[in-house]
Amino acid sequence: MKAVVLDTDDRFTLADIDEPVPAAGQVAIRVDYAGVQYGDVLVRRGHFPVPRPFVPGFEAAGRVVAVGEGVDAGRIGQHVTALTSSGAYAEVVVAPDLLTFDAAGLDPRTAAGFGWVTPTAYDLINTVGRVRAGDRVLIHAAAGGVGTLAAQFAKAAGAARLVGVVGGAAQAEYATRFGYDLLLTREDFPGALADERFDVILDPIGGPARLASLERLAPHGRLAIYGNIATFDPVEIDTNDLLMAGKSVLTHNSNLLSQTHPERLADSATRALRLLADRKVRVDVTAEYEMSDLDTAIQRLAEGGTHGKSIVRIA
Repeated sequence: MKAVVLDTDDRFTLADIDEPVPAAGQVAIRVDYAGVQYGDVLVRRGHFPVPRPFVPGFEAAGRVVAVGEGVDAGRIGQHVTALTSSGAYAEVVVAPDLLTFDAAGLDPRTAAGFGWVTPTAYDLINTVGRVRAGDRVLIHAAAGGVGTLAAQFAKAAGAARLVGVVGGAAQAEYATRFGYDLLLTREDFPGALADERFDVILDPIGGPARLASLERLAPHGRLAIYGNIATFDPVEIDTNDLLMAGKSVLTHNSNLLSQTHPERLADSATRALRLLADRKVRVDVTAEYEMSDLDTAIQRLAEGGTHGKSIVRIA
């Protein structure tokens, strides 16, 4: 089968490899589309140590063609969306049965766009940030896959005010489609907010933006951290200051959750998928690439030149 392989020279190449066979508790999926996500950037940069050559890709949509031991054979033929640990940029991928979801009723492009971003956004709003009716919410990377979905989940949870921070004017214009009351560029944060405070802030940025976000929390506010786009340099936070203001700093790592408590991730994904199927939220696929253009897709994501969700056509 055809697959994209990341080799020791950090290059993506198309190669012919053997089709994978599902082990116990797994399904094999013939892939129509694969989603592009920031994990692809981190793998290429070496932040996730994986043996090379490596078939990347962590999000797949397609049809189940085989099942491993212990998996209901009735799944064969299902249209699904799946969260994988690797291998989605290939004609066939194996995925855990628990993290493979029935996508009947969704078109294949939307099913691929669902990916990790949708359950991540759902958890950041509902499980980690615990957004409640009347809360004021600020979301960094507001035009990205997680940001656009988190805005919709926050509105569904009853957020009274929603502010987004983006990289530039074009991203701000795009993000207006997702319910934000105010959009700021990164250069305008936090100065343009005057004395405004927030109950929940979502931060995948890190560095100075993380410290500025912490300062912008209202009493009993929650800072939800889920990435380090700007820098991996550590940020020092005084827990005594947090205690006095009743503020909380929380983290969310969906990849770790898939290994430690996959049933929790599956539950969040199922709830999010239901909202998507009911058209209460939407995944916005804004770019489609061929397998041979994966390098371009990941580079654009790394440089902050994307918005919404990008996918790769496999079939």
